[in-house]
Amino acid sequence: MQILWAIVIALLILWLIGAVINVIGALIHLVLIAALIVLVYTLTRRAR
Repeated sequence: MQILWAIVIALLILWLIGAVINVIGALIHLVLIAALIVLVYTLTRRAR
């Protein structure tokens, strides 16, 4: 029975790590998109 609990806890921990990495990945994408928008805005302002 202890082995079963150890497996359940390990799976929960791995699932939580996967969820956190997924959220961090989404945040990185949002920051990259924001940086790209600022870059395009700066380049278009400088061109005028």
